[in-house]
Amino acid sequence: QVQLVESGGGLVQPGGSLRLSCVASGTIFDINAMGWYRQAPGKQRELVANIRSGGSTNYADSVKGRFTISGNNAKTTVYLQMNSLKAEDTAVYYCYSKAWARGSTSYSDYWGQGTQVTVSS
Repeated sequence: QVQLVESGGGLVQPGGSLRLSCVASGTIFDINAMGWYRQAPGKQRELVANIRSGGSTNYADSVKGRFTISGNNAKTTVYLQMNSLKAEDTAVYYCYSKAWARGSTSYSDYWGQGTQVTVSS
């Protein structure tokens, strides 16, 4: 199985920055993609950004130019640098991975527990 552990959430003022980290561990054969989703109260979970094994990235329109996703060479850690934060960025942020666990026959989706990001003055 694959476990994802997030860190780096918290309270920040509008215009501030936060950096989220997510570490994947377990019996991993391969990771195809990692990324971040978020869910605000009363709203559906939405993609924030993801990064594929080849290095290509994808961002939600609402965060383009403000957020940057990156990963380590081993593809087991993903970061989300969030700058110029706005109140509407307030949400629980979930780490996501499409990974192939040893003993499995294909890739599966894995999720972290989530970390709260609150943007408020």
